[in-house]
Amino acid sequence: MYWPQRDAETIRRMRRQLLGWYDASKRDLPWRRSRDPYAIWVSEIMLQQTRVAVVVERYQAFLGRFPSLLALASAPEQDVLALWSGLGYYRRARMLHKAAQFVAEHREGSLPATAEELRLLSGIGSYTAAAIASIAHGEPVAVVDGNVERVLCRVQGWQATGRAGATALRRKVETVAGQLLEQDRPGDFNQAMMELGATLCAPKNPQCLLCPLAQDCVTRGEHKTPGRPKMLSREIACALSLRPGALPGPRNREVLLEQRPEENTVMPSLWQLPMLLAAEVPEDALRMTVRHAIMQVNYYVRVRSVEEAEVDELTVHEGRRAWVALPDAAAMALTGLARKVLSRAHLLPRLPADAIARPAVVDVV
Repeated sequence: MYWPQRDAETIRRMRRQLLGWYDASKRDLPWRRSRDPYAIWVSEIMLQQTRVAVVVERYQAFLGRFPSLLALASAPEQDVLALWSGLGYYRRARMLHKAAQFVAEHREGSLPATAEELRLLSGIGSYTAAAIASIAHGEPVAVVDGNVERVLCRVQGWQATGRAGATALRRKVETVAGQLLEQDRPGDFNQAMMELGATLCAPKNPQCLLCPLAQDCVTRGEHKTPGRPKMLSREIACALSLRPGALPGPRNREVLLEQRPEENTVMPSLWQLPMLLAAEVPEDALRMTVRHAIMQVNYYVRVRSVEEAEVDELTVHEGRRAWVALPDAAAMALTGLARKVLSRAHLLPRLPADAIARPAVVDVV
């Protein structure tokens, strides 16, 4: 027992205060309106390393297109990636799709109900399994993500030193999380712990005066938290090449896209704008500059307007290329950078979720 100084009544009070705060203050998020294991699974995968504000819109569009596990399992991978575009970490989408296909084939479309069984599926680790099982099925298993770990470390005054210390600390946090868990409302309790870390007990400037656990917190916000790894910077440039389409009008123009090779470890098979040979772009050809973060790298991207006749001379040929009508491009599995550039250039129409489908793509000869 890691809490010899906290008696049973103190632990009951902490549970009561935390759940009372959550019931009164929780954010109205779309996945909290459902107990459907599939919908909860999708939300938890999307929320990994992605801001809530970004997930809300993509989650609703994703479920609009794939309202059930069987709908997701039967969809082509490119359709799934197209709806995932903008969330990043595309391996999550591929693993989600792969796991859905496994469940459809081997479990008649029904997700396992326990955390232990859920962990056997592709892309589902201990945290995600515990979240799904506790929220959807009421299994009394504690969730420990980065937010929960920060809350409990501050409450206890714990701090890790070195890799071995971090491993030992994680074990202590998991033990305490299990001891503190409200057995009668495990799903709500887990969400309350995560909500507390996401809103009040933030890494910087925690709002201790509003915290339901402040009375029992050793550090009251004075606990140091590890700094984020320093972002690297890199300058690159890409080509924005347009030509008239088969139909008249600016909205039907075609854009040159390139599909990343399947063997690439980062964003395989997604469609991108061709990369330029040189990162420097003449002032009169510069269309825009954007900053785009991928993992721990900040890319400062110069976007050059390139005529069709200049493409081969100015760009690196990395994969399959095709001229794609702009309305079709909107429905493709674009990289986040490509979607950002086309959107900022006001070239990418917003399509309803049910319009996502594999467009006809004609390879460049």
